[in-house]
Amino acid sequence: MLRLGRREFDAHEPVIMAIVNRTPDSFYDQGATFRDEPALARVEQAVAEGAAIVDIGGVKAGPGDEVSAREEARRTVGFVAEVRRRFPEVVISVDTWRAEVGEAVCEAGADLLNDAWGGVDPGLAEVAARYGVGLVCTHAGGAEPRTRPHRVSYDDVMADILRVTTGLAERAVSLGVPRESVLIDPGHDFGKSTRHSLEATRRLGEMVETGWPVLVSLSNKDFVGETLDKPVKERVVGTLATTAVSAWLGAQVYRVHEVAETRQVVDMVASIAGHRPPAVARRGLA
Repeated sequence: MLRLGRREFDAHEPVIMAIVNRTPDSFYDQGATFRDEPALARVEQAVAEGAAIVDIGGVKAGPGDEVSAREEARRTVGFVAEVRRRFPEVVISVDTWRAEVGEAVCEAGADLLNDAWGGVDPGLAEVAARYGVGLVCTHAGGAEPRTRPHRVSYDDVMADILRVTTGLAERAVSLGVPRESVLIDPGHDFGKSTRHSLEATRRLGEMVETGWPVLVSLSNKDFVGETLDKPVKERVVGTLATTAVSAWLGAQVYRVHEVAETRQVVDMVASIAGHRPPAVARRGLA
């Protein structure tokens, strides 16, 4: 059982996490949800399309203008509070690596801290424990936040992913984070080449076998673009193909831009796997 905020999810229940960027320079939407009203409209649409989680981020993942902790908090804290007021049942996640920002958004009502940079600030897990919220434990290959990988190598990329993510997860639980609220993430693109991300996808079942719920953040990423030689706006098909493979291998949470399309993919895979009945089953019965 995965428990986040007020919600509980069965082991085979796919969960959609919708991306809501509070940045003016996000790689995919170029700041479309930087202002409050478009961002709130995005949350409303995502929930209507089947997202159980919204992931709010105040700093672009890639290189760019410096964003201080104060500015990151300014972009996220008030918005978290407003989303909590308007959507009491939605799980609110905040994408941050900074403990001080984590503290502020938990005070405002966040249910989950999405630590995409692999525990670079050890205090973030302590914040999650103190507030009893969930934590995403990600493999970033030891990369510093907002840096791109350069000639990264691993003897065995999945072995490193397993060592780091399960280590972070066990540390979180030892600090007091509820075990049922901890997820692990292979960190596609983070501290990895395209070949590393493809291998991480191919071997995702090894993460699932650890027993920790697995989150994948695949949406329109560079490894998809490089694999198919497609620019950012033409990566949806590749993303959905990767999503289907990840779903078949047992991933549970999907951090995405395209909510409705992802919902259909994961529901279809769940039905093929026998975990979900068809929505309608009239064929051959009339």
